[in-house]
Amino acid sequence: MKTKITRGDNTKAIIAVLVFSGLIATFNETILNVALSPLMTEFNVTAGTIQWIITAYMIVVAVLVPVTAFLIQTFKTKQLFLAAMGILLIGTIFGACSGSFTMLLISRIIQAAGTGMMIPIMMNTVLIVAPKEKRGSVMGLCGAALTLGPALGPTVAGIVLQFYSWHALFIILIAIILISMIVGSIFLVNVSHVTKPKMDILSIILSTIGFGGLIYGISSISGAEDIKMVAAIFIIGIICLIVFCKRQMSLKEPMLNLRCLKFPVFTIGTLLVMLSMMAVFTMSVMLPMFVQGALGANSFVAAMTLLPATLISGFLTPVAGKVYDKIGPKVVLPIGFSIILIPLFILAHANSNTSLMTIIMLFIIVDIGIALTMSPSQTTALSPLPREYYPHGVAILNTLQQLSAAIGSSLFIGIMSATQLKALSNQVQEQTAVATGFSSATLVLSGFVLVGLILSMGLIFIKNKRPVSSATEVVNAEVAEA
Repeated sequence: MKTKITRGDNTKAIIAVLVFSGLIATFNETILNVALSPLMTEFNVTAGTIQWIITAYMIVVAVLVPVTAFLIQTFKTKQLFLAAMGILLIGTIFGACSGSFTMLLISRIIQAAGTGMMIPIMMNTVLIVAPKEKRGSVMGLCGAALTLGPALGPTVAGIVLQFYSWHALFIILIAIILISMIVGSIFLVNVSHVTKPKMDILSIILSTIGFGGLIYGISSISGAEDIKMVAAIFIIGIICLIVFCKRQMSLKEPMLNLRCLKFPVFTIGTLLVMLSMMAVFTMSVMLPMFVQGALGANSFVAAMTLLPATLISGFLTPVAGKVYDKIGPKVVLPIGFSIILIPLFILAHANSNTSLMTIIMLFIIVDIGIALTMSPSQTTALSPLPREYYPHGVAILNTLQQLSAAIGSSLFIGIMSATQLKALSNQVQEQTAVATGFSSATLVLSGFVLVGLILSMGLIFIKNKRPVSSATEVVNAEVAEA
């Protein structure tokens, strides 16, 4: 069952509600990152324990995204939207009332469930309602939400925490989520193709253990006290994912249709999304560490260092979508990865004498490149898929995005820490050691971006299959037949 999109439906309002809700959900993802130290003191827990507020959130989001591909085909769009935002609201209320670490962790897990559902709901619905000729532009808006949300979280939270306790972060979000739910109930229409596929419990269990174990293993490996336990969970996750993938290929109605990966453009586009996400997420973590450790700035200045680039990137992402609509991915993507690569290579040679303004300007250029690669890569990946593959393609994209963020933060911060410790063992000053670690990690990251540049240029030699019509065109055809 699917609901037709009529001329009376306000497509712009639908997209605006979804993008705003996606922004709220992803903003919530990083809102406590700058509050970890005071939370450690208040709840009297260790750094390894408090880190679960972030790790658990990432795991739950990664688990819920592929499951939502099944939910999108089972429930109506408006029902699913209100359910996702309702879950986010319940978790936020619990967070505002939390008086212990356990309750706060539970509230974050509930919030993550809402976020994990909301991201694919937003992207899948926008893909359906957007006309083909404007698909890049509206996907650019989705990309802006997914980029701005996590980036603005620590900055806004840092400002709020200057005047209020961390409870205020949740209280503010409660009002905003309620507004989103009210507006969504007014403007959203049911556009998803409800086929009510058979629920495969084993697939859900395998994906939960697989993606959960993988994300946990990757995000915990660098600071794990019990390395054997982490390695065991990681290996179990890998085994479950292998079994999960084989099962999906054999099922008539798979929970996650991996046949999307048989489209070469989808596969390359997905890899480009992962590399873009890895670059921006890693730099958003490493740059504040560099600014504080090598340049001697305080935490607020370090957080504000990211703000100009974040705002510019958020503004340019929809613009990049419009450019994509006009000239296509074969020009936009190589230019975008080139723009990322050059300032990254320069940043790899930064030291304790590099000015803060130079760092800010170089990161702005990096984020301009991210704006030209992230959303266009998503649109490129999804463009050859048949409409019935949209929920699965979106789920694969977003799950691997979460995975790439975990890989990026663990791998490159691990490189940075190892190089820093080696420099300190050679009697180097701490500021110089931090700069050395940052340079090594950034240089390796530049190599990954170079791979992205090569892959994006490879799109020139791949013939894309003709994309299926957008929902608007489908409806027009149905009206004509009637």
